[in-house]
Amino acid sequence: MDEQTGSPAANTDNSSQRNGDELQKPRRGSWTKGRKRKKPMKDSNAPKAPLTGYVRFMNDRREQLRAERPDVPFPEITRMLGNEWSKLPPEEKQLQRYLDEAERDKERYMRELEKYQKTEAYKHFTRKVQEKQKGKRHRGQKDAEGKDRTVFDIPIFTEEFLNHSKREAEMRQLRKTNMEYEERNAALQKHVESMRGAVERLEGDVMQERERNGLLHQHLETLRQALTSSFSSVPLP
Repeated sequence: MDEQTGSPAANTDNSSQRNGDELQKPRRGSWTKGRKRKKPMKDSNAPKAPLTGYVRFMNDRREQLRAERPDVPFPEITRMLGNEWSKLPPEEKQLQRYLDEAERDKERYMRELEKYQKTEAYKHFTRKVQEKQKGKRHRGQKDAEGKDRTVFDIPIFTEEFLNHSKREAEMRQLRKTNMEYEERNAALQKHVESMRGAVERLEGDVMQERERNGLLHQHLETLRQALTSSFSSVPLP
């Protein structure tokens, strides 16, 4: 009887201990408190990454809005700026300025990156990255580090940021299409002006021909009258 009464208690203790161990054991995929996130290697010699038009707009307006509304928290300011950016019409000069600056900055970055990739500094940085990855594989941490990179090293953008970036791309495409239409319109306008000039020249030629025909008709009448006058005195046979 003692063994039977003691067994449930022992089982309860063992179950509690197992439950405690399970609670203390971190879940797979969860982030352990106090654990430092591994940052990707940063190349200090690489060219500065370009800023999008939306980011440029936010950098210019953020401090101004914080000064106007010091009681508004930072996340709310970001949301307000996002709404303000999304309401800018395509023909707004301010919007065009940010998009133009972003496009020039992107072209600058691509030129500098292409030039930098041919330098020894870039080759040295690439070797360091490869050596670091090789060391991780030797330590048997390839899978774990791969998971860490998947979660933390890839930039994570909010849906709002992606929507604004998508809108910026759409605005850039619309502006490109608008420029193409303007170029076609300018070519058509030039063609119309050329045709108008040709019509005016033809009208001028027609007027000159009419005047010339009038002069010839007058000359013909003069000749006819002269002949009539000359032969009026000649007797008919």
